[in-house]
Amino acid sequence: MGSTNRSTTHLSLVVTLAISLSGCVPALKLREARTDPPATYGSSMDTTDAAIIPWRDMYTDPDLRALIDTALLNNQELNILLQEVAIAKNEVRARKGEYLPFLDVSAGADVEKVGEFTRNGAVESQLPIREEEAFPEPLPNYAFGAGLTWEIDIWKKLRNAKKAAMMRYLGTVEGRNFMVTHLVAEIATSYYELMALDNQLRILQENIAIQQDALGIVRLEKQAAKVTELAVRRFEAEVLKNRSKQYDIQQMIVETENRINYLVGRYPQPVRRNATSFSALAPDSLPIGVPVQLLANRPDIRQAELELEASKLDVRSARARFLPSIGLRAGIGFNAFDPAYLLESPASLTYHVVGDLVAPLINRNAIRAAYNSASARQVQAVYDYERTVIGAYIDVVNQLNNIENLRNSYDLRRQQVDALTSSITISTNLFRSARADYMEVLLTQRDALESRFELVETRKAQLNAMVGMYQALGGGWR
Repeated sequence: MGSTNRSTTHLSLVVTLAISLSGCVPALKLREARTDPPATYGSSMDTTDAAIIPWRDMYTDPDLRALIDTALLNNQELNILLQEVAIAKNEVRARKGEYLPFLDVSAGADVEKVGEFTRNGAVESQLPIREEEAFPEPLPNYAFGAGLTWEIDIWKKLRNAKKAAMMRYLGTVEGRNFMVTHLVAEIATSYYELMALDNQLRILQENIAIQQDALGIVRLEKQAAKVTELAVRRFEAEVLKNRSKQYDIQQMIVETENRINYLVGRYPQPVRRNATSFSALAPDSLPIGVPVQLLANRPDIRQAELELEASKLDVRSARARFLPSIGLRAGIGFNAFDPAYLLESPASLTYHVVGDLVAPLINRNAIRAAYNSASARQVQAVYDYERTVIGAYIDVVNQLNNIENLRNSYDLRRQQVDALTSSITISTNLFRSARADYMEVLLTQRDALESRFELVETRKAQLNAMVGMYQALGGGWR
């Protein structure tokens, strides 16, 4: 018992001496992030958050659902990110292995001829060995055994590094979730844009038919000498302009379809959709909850938070490098110059146990530089987290106001379309009775076409605003 106490005392003295030799260890200073977002989004009193709604419940169009399902399986960027998640998971496994004991098994054989005028040769020549017991010349050597090495992680340097790797692995999972929210939103936005283009093409074709009827009337009026050739040419030019515009819209349709095809990871092909249902897609209001829910629902915020925690652990791990490290090495095996004697015990048995205590003493610039860099990255992580939270809050507020303003705009534009649509018939009748100029008919048709186009654009903007709000709240990855 007394011997054990003396050994413990000696070890304590050695550790104390090593710590004192390691010099001044910098004080641990970690910067904390501000996590106090506003209590509400303006005057909103919602407590239910739409982010918890699964994307299948958010997007009920079966064609859109099929596109999202395909993208979640085939999108190359998402699959690349999944491999990043796998890499981060393997990094955790590697870090975990660093603070566990390493056990190796080895076997070997060698032969050595010692020079007579070397130290070993001189020693062998002086040994009083009978001729029949002399060492073989050259001397072979056979050995096998097991060895153990272990750095005793008393300062948690290795365990903190493992925890930091775990945090970053979880951060890559959140990064994957954030990528999913972005991918789902981008597909939905492109899908609604495609439907809007289909409707604009239909409106343009209907307007061309109306203008061609008007062109026929103008030609009859010219034959009756009621208008000049100028009126006929102006109407012809308007019809040709709109017929040409059809091809512009058709090209935009092709490009939008292929953007969707790229997102879902396939070669160009037609995208299934029901364009006639576009005008019936009435965007509903989404419950937005309270800002503090963003901290739990937004994957990018959660990723930034995990990166912040990992950076704190990096600082602790870097600080532990100023302190002495304790290592243990041990081995056991058999060693003999003749295979016949290799397994004889205890004659051929060999073993060793070594304890190491290593402390940095001089030229610690590399350790201090690594510690300062880890501290700077921790401050960066704080700013990145705060920036992400503020950006998420602003995203929600912007979309909230966007939805309200687009709702008011759509109501007014719909009234404008109704007024201009009825004006087409009125202006045509007045022109026939010579009570209106042909330019009034032409401008009325042009204004009616533009207003219907703008109404479709406003509806698309409304739908995209709902998609943007859902994404801003953190929805789409569940």
